[in-house]
Amino acid sequence: MKNINRILLGVLVLFAFSGCESYLDEPKPTDSLTSDAIYSSTEGVDAYLSGIYRNMRAQYEYSTDVATTDVGGIYSMYFARAVKGKDLIQNSWYNFDYENDNREPTYRRTRVTWQFLFDLVNHANTLIQGVTNGTLSDADKAIYIAHGKALRAYFYFQLALEYQLSYAVDPSAPAPPLYDQVEYEAKGMSTLAELYTLIVQDINDAIADLPEDRLNKSYINKSVAYGLKARILMAMNKDWDQVEAAANAAYGGDPDAALYASEYGAGFDDINASEWMWGMDQQADQSNYYYVAPHAFTDHFADAYFGTYIDENFVANFSGTDVRSLFFNIYGGESGDWWEFVTSKFVFSFSADIPIMRTPEMILMEAEAMYHQGRETEAHDLLFTLQSDRDPYAVQSSATGTALLEEILLERRKEMYGELGVEWFDAKRLQRGIVRGANHRVVLTLDPNDKRFFLKIPQTEIDANPNIDASVNDGR
Repeated sequence: MKNINRILLGVLVLFAFSGCESYLDEPKPTDSLTSDAIYSSTEGVDAYLSGIYRNMRAQYEYSTDVATTDVGGIYSMYFARAVKGKDLIQNSWYNFDYENDNREPTYRRTRVTWQFLFDLVNHANTLIQGVTNGTLSDADKAIYIAHGKALRAYFYFQLALEYQLSYAVDPSAPAPPLYDQVEYEAKGMSTLAELYTLIVQDINDAIADLPEDRLNKSYINKSVAYGLKARILMAMNKDWDQVEAAANAAYGGDPDAALYASEYGAGFDDINASEWMWGMDQQADQSNYYYVAPHAFTDHFADAYFGTYIDENFVANFSGTDVRSLFFNIYGGESGDWWEFVTSKFVFSFSADIPIMRTPEMILMEAEAMYHQGRETEAHDLLFTLQSDRDPYAVQSSATGTALLEEILLERRKEMYGELGVEWFDAKRLQRGIVRGANHRVVLTLDPNDKRFFLKIPQTEIDANPNIDASVNDGR
């Protein structure tokens, strides 16, 4: 019988994390503590939780023989999505993702994404089980279990996005195995319906028990959990009233107070920026150096890779007075040249923080949710609140119907390009295609529900899991 993949083994010891968030002076993550020591104090659980967050942003795979710059933490998964669309043009690292040709069972992207996320799922399950069986107070247990469930929802949400088409296409479609507790036996594939049932339940449970206060913005709190719920339901293309309510709760409901246009051009490298709700706090002594995306790839003014360029058709959507218009022609490219424009949105340094969630995304999700509920005037007004914050000379459009939806979707791309792969996410959930212009270095068309929107199941899982065989990739 095949052995279960090592990443699915649950162990009630503190993993040998490579470090913890620097703002936690004590305790430090260590592999020398017993599970009793970990789960008998809030300090011990904080150290374990800190280790999970550290692993989310650490370089997941490193080799002295093979370059692994494109397989870091959560940031590399997001940047791979970002370059699959038409707004960015890639010319160093992530090239196979840019070509939308990085999905075969033996490929590194397919294998590492699976192992990385299941490794984190296992950590979340270990946290939940350890706290449940530990000796903390009931009040502390509720908070830490909520942290574990929020993280598990987030990790499984990424797996659902990466390894299957949109939920709206077919909820019964095969999805990654479902482990809702520490497991010692491998499981077969689940369905998207089963997986999203767990994801939604987890995030609702997390919202109920998470507080607003937290150690810093590296951690999920109640507001971030609301934001995750809005993303999850949006991906399912359902329950738009709940998307609206969750997004509104996430940013606080006052768009004017949630937007700080003056900070937009500051380099997207500081987790303390007012609009940042959740991010990865990278410290100089725990730096990922040149691995970190998007900064190391998009910044053409620092000593980095100079690898990412901006599509001229995308640039044309920005007015000269928009604070987000951070595009430059520094290489003398002409119209039609893929190297014509670069952006200064992301400033690279070894301590550059990485955004995961910001308030403008929540505002735009709320606006789209209003649109889908037939409240176009409210959606239009909320959209213009953001547009006029970004551009003091903005003029509200008269768009209605599908034209208004297109305007909202374009604003999402303009607001979050390079951050989360928002163009890819929207095309996938709404079953739209992506068509690149002739100026791209690699010209291609992704049809709606194109198989290139998801990855195949990795060969390592097929080899290790007796409940999954090579037929799992038939038709994928």
